Amino acid sequence: MLRNAPKFYEVAKRIVEITDDCILVAHNAQFDYRILCTEFSRLGFEYIRPSLCTVELAKDLIPGQDSYSLGKLVRSLGIPVTDRHRASGDALATVKLFQMLLDKDTTKSIIQQSIRLNPKLQLEPRHLDIIKELPTVTGVYYIHKSDGEIIYIGKSKNIKQRINQHFTSTNQKSKKIQAQVTAVTYETTGSELVALLKESEEIKRVKPKFNRSLRRTVFTHALYSFIDDHGYMNLKIDVVDGRKNPITTFSNRQSGKSFITKAVEDYKLCQKLTGLYKTKTSCFNYDIKTCDGACIQKEPAEIYNQRVEALINKNSYKNKNMVIIDRGREIDERSAILIENGVFKGLGFFNLNYQINNIEVLESIVTPMQNNRDTQHIIQSYLRKNNKAKIILFT
Repeated sequence: MLRNAPKFYEVAKRIVEITDDCILVAHNAQFDYRILCTEFSRLGFEYIRPSLCTVELAKDLIPGQDSYSLGKLVRSLGIPVTDRHRASGDALATVKLFQMLLDKDTTKSIIQQSIRLNPKLQLEPRHLDIIKELPTVTGVYYIHKSDGEIIYIGKSKNIKQRINQHFTSTNQKSKKIQAQVTAVTYETTGSELVALLKESEEIKRVKPKFNRSLRRTVFTHALYSFIDDHGYMNLKIDVVDGRKNPITTFSNRQSGKSFITKAVEDYKLCQKLTGLYKTKTSCFNYDIKTCDGACIQKEPAEIYNQRVEALINKNSYKNKNMVIIDRGREIDERSAILIENGVFKGLGFFNLNYQINNIEVLESIVTPMQNNRDTQHIIQSYLRKNNKAKIILFT
């Protein structure tokens, strides 16, 4: 059935047209509405419609049923249904069920009270007013209470969508934010990397009460190197040790393991010397001829170490002078993240017509920011995940 069915983007415009000024009715509306919102989100479109859930209505108007699944409910009510678990059959059964529910609700009060902006996620008018004024851009946002105090700072690639999530979430922290929020301000960054760095610095500076759980170090594991007794450079993923200088850091052990597994393949490294294969003899890759034998001292240490150093040089900006160029706040603007001698100095924005060609120019546009382990982790993680990031090295 799906093989010859149209793709979602081919019917998306028609869905918008036929549901305009309509209330979506569905059995377990939260599920169907979430699927629609997800698909539209992938197309960059925010899909918002009021909805009614026939499961909720049936529980109110027809209490005491053994099951409220569509199939069992319509059978118990004597509603004929064909093509169960097919779009047309389930839709027609839902229509007949909804007609019965409309008849049973003689005052129409329950149905009026059951209409939701989002299934089970009704927003208060003041929250709607706040969201209405927010943009769908990348940046840092600040949630304020009535006296202006900032109670939460976050970053997002879509500020409007992220605040909407805060206002519709049911966890305890979100409920407290919903109760206290009176305003949301924001700063556009264009670049996700700039937003991450600004968010980290602002949380440390302001210390909002609902960011407390996020003030812990954002990384737990790191990549370290050491020379073994045979002169080979070994790599190891380990718990972060503040006394050591890591090559790069990771949010968890699994992330580090995934990184080193890919590095073994990309740089033709030895599984034994990267901690992936514990053995006293040769590693598995040597047995299948994809390792040159550093594990048994067959490959010269000098040659093997060159590849390890290439990996380290790619993933560490220690002692480097460079600027990372990323998106700006406008089409004709770019952001610049400055690193001098391996130290993050700050960031700024420049117009595309203005060429960055020396350190003095860079320093004049950069706003100084704190260099710490969190900023190092943020920058290194971003560079790992964005292979096409534009980097300019300078002396």
